[in-house]
Amino acid sequence: MSLIRIKDATDPATWGPAIDEAVNAVGRGELVVLPTDTVYGIGADAFDPRAVQRLLDAKGRGRQMPPPVLIPDVRTLDGLATDVPDTVRALAEAFWPGGLTVILRAQPSLAWDLGETHGTVALRMPDHPAALALLRRTGPLAVSSANLTGRPAATTATEAYDQLGDRVAVLLDAGAAPGGVASTIVDATGPALRVVRLGAVDLAALAAVAPVMAPPAPSPAPAPDESRPEAPAP
Repeated sequence: MSLIRIKDATDPATWGPAIDEAVNAVGRGELVVLPTDTVYGIGADAFDPRAVQRLLDAKGRGRQMPPPVLIPDVRTLDGLATDVPDTVRALAEAFWPGGLTVILRAQPSLAWDLGETHGTVALRMPDHPAALALLRRTGPLAVSSANLTGRPAATTATEAYDQLGDRVAVLLDAGAAPGGVASTIVDATGPALRVVRLGAVDLAALAAVAPVMAPPAPSPAPAPDESRPEAPAP
């Protein structure tokens, strides 16, 4: 196995060339693998529809499962979403950067195509220095967990390479993902905040900041021949 595309991003003092390569790859419409505080993600320029389609194709998933968008700063929230409730701002202040993804109404004027979003966008600010260093240079990235659909999310760059291989131009290696669990997802597009997936942020922590509806009870375990659904956000 060739690891030539895996670039060391463990030390801010030396990761400059690796971040440069990833920034250039994103600018060319190519895919990159980046570390986050939850799991490794596969990313593309959120405003390049062809790049986003490459991301979906690389994972083997359809447009009905649009990727979330990672942002470098809380202030980006209002540039990408509209009608942001005060409760969401409170959650962002409490948990960003961190393992919380919020689904909001997307700004209707944005020229992007993330898939069948029905006018929404899932946003998160990751708590990882290498990810933030990249995002500050590229702007918002469409990012999904770095794995093939139906397989476990990668927690190292090597695991991501084993699954995605040559579909990705650059893989930033920052060691094992510190979280190893996907983000919690809160849907803020309805009249009340609704947890649709529990992950890195637990329900008690959310409820201490803003009123949230608990996620639905888990479905019965699937039969052995049924495919395991994939977590939609890193």
